[in-house]
Amino acid sequence: MIIDDHILIRETWHSLLATEGNLEIVAECGDGQLAIELAKNTRPNIVLLDINMAPMNGMDVLKMIRKLSPASKIIIVSMHSEPAYVKKLLRLGAKGYVTKTSPRLEMLDAIKEVNKGTIYICQEAKKNLSEQMAQDKESGLNSLSERQLQVLGLLSAGRSSKEIAAELGISTRTVEVHRHDILKKMKQKTTISLIQYVNSHAVELWH
Repeated sequence: MIIDDHILIRETWHSLLATEGNLEIVAECGDGQLAIELAKNTRPNIVLLDINMAPMNGMDVLKMIRKLSPASKIIIVSMHSEPAYVKKLLRLGAKGYVTKTSPRLEMLDAIKEVNKGTIYICQEAKKNLSEQMAQDKESGLNSLSERQLQVLGLLSAGRSSKEIAAELGISTRTVEVHRHDILKKMKQKTTISLIQYVNSHAVELWH
């Protein structure tokens, strides 16, 4: 099923997919509400979904198709490749993500892989995700000094600043400075959120 509010885009996708003998296009439209009804009635295996539609945007269409035709696997086809955008749509239940600059073969690969049950992310979006992960890692735990790692470990164990100061042989004021710097580097606003983050990523962080 093809969903995009631009007729030319829909016709292009249709022409691209019609040449593949093992693919059948069961429905196509450019209206979000109609798309939901069509998906409910036709129960397509694969849905190619544009996000920038009006008045109902693609995110709402994604949620409703997931609810009404849960077996349908949705591939987002978007102008955007920003990591936050990709992550949000995958969290909402999309099984694939390709950009409108992706080549024809990548679109076909996405359909093939998603149909098999694999999550597929196009090379452009994957590259952006990898770069962000590398930046986050560099600005996160890896950027902490040995002393800050010690302080973080004791904070995670529930120690107060006073107790940490006594154990490390430093002043309470120095511990507070370390706490402030750790929060900044780990991009956390409070000590509570920091500890929750550390606890939920314990294996990843300490290995």
